[in-house]
Amino acid sequence: MRSAPFGASASGDRLARMEQSPQWHDGEFSNPQPPWVSLRDGVTGSFGSSDTSSPNHPLKVPATDTRLFDDPPATGLRTTWFGHSSLLVEIDGTRVLIDPFWGKQAGPSGLFGTKPFYPAPAALSDIGPVDAVLISHDHWDHLDQPTVSAMAGWPDTTFVVPLGIGAHLERWGIRSNRIRELDWWQSATIGSVELTSTPTRHHSGRDPLRSNETLWSGWALRGPLHRVWYSGDTGYFPDLEQIGKRLGPFDVTLVESGQYDAAWPDNHLGPELAVHANALVGGRLVVPVHWGLFSLAPHSWTEPVERLRAEAQCRGQRYLVLVPGMPTEPTPDVVAAQQQWWPVLPWRTAAQAPLNPTANGNPDQRVNIVPCVVGGHP
Repeated sequence: MRSAPFGASASGDRLARMEQSPQWHDGEFSNPQPPWVSLRDGVTGSFGSSDTSSPNHPLKVPATDTRLFDDPPATGLRTTWFGHSSLLVEIDGTRVLIDPFWGKQAGPSGLFGTKPFYPAPAALSDIGPVDAVLISHDHWDHLDQPTVSAMAGWPDTTFVVPLGIGAHLERWGIRSNRIRELDWWQSATIGSVELTSTPTRHHSGRDPLRSNETLWSGWALRGPLHRVWYSGDTGYFPDLEQIGKRLGPFDVTLVESGQYDAAWPDNHLGPELAVHANALVGGRLVVPVHWGLFSLAPHSWTEPVERLRAEAQCRGQRYLVLVPGMPTEPTPDVVAAQQQWWPVLPWRTAAQAPLNPTANGNPDQRVNIVPCVVGGHP
């Protein structure tokens, strides 16, 4: 048996259900559009990482004023970003925790893991009752075993996850009656909110020798008054438009915008395609996530947000960069008053470091999406 942080493999009825999924092929989950990776460029590129891929000095992130959670958001929608993709979304009376990360490293140990830039600005026990925990996939930076184990004693919290991830959760102390495992386009209703698994173009696995045993997904949160879409980790794929047609439009999209490289252009959207994805799904306001906590790619740690806001401004799209740990209602006044909290560092433009996804895993066939900002810094 694998050590506890690596989780567990599905068996029995759980495995039988996974095998019925349209995404299951030849003993594993797969993408309709397979991602392409250049192993040579990926290895050589890792030696050319930016000098500022991590902060040169400890970040001073203010502690969350958890008293704000005592009262529900006046507008019915409030988002708190704890860094990377760890989020609390309060939507129409239901509190949803997404890809929570309160661990010490994204990996099995201090020797084999990436440490966060700063500790979580609020204790997990201080954020208040949580109705649902959403997990996008089982990579270490999205599914953190110490965090999940700490929630094992939360009797009123339901875990809504992609197919197969329930095996990990059960091994870490979550009872099976608190787990809902979904395939793409399937839904579960928690409180007043319908949670729907949406397709992504990615992969999974906590053990390098055992990949794609579990499914990966994004999530649409649809309440009586508000709608939010979380992209999960994804490269560009055509069904993004179908998400908007079937489940949108969305008041807010939480779109992964960081940890990208031209050597693996199909694994993550990156900043320009995050803005494009927001438009495709019918997002009224794009919030960049998957940045600002870990160094998992060779770019500057601030580059994703610099490029995203440049692209959004160029295309006339509304954006909001959240401050870590600050509960935020995305009102027009808040969007207009947002201020830069990160340092000014050198960053590469889309012209200097383009990301060109493949159409179907073939590096000779690229999706032709031209960034709006193609010159120097705006």
